[in-house]
Amino acid sequence: MTLTMEHEPDDDPAEPTDEAETDEYSHLDDLADGAGCTEIWEHLSDSREE
Repeated sequence: MTLTMEHEPDDDPAEPTDEAETDEYSHLDDLADGAGCTEIWEHLSDSREE
């Protein structure tokens, strides 16, 4: 028995574009790769407007 998966088209409107994904995560650009929960929380807390 062989199972196959249907391939979704690359132009699926439900998938974010690279530009949209970049904008969505741009607030995390200053974090080092491998940052943990605490570093992320501190970064977000420091950058929040009060």
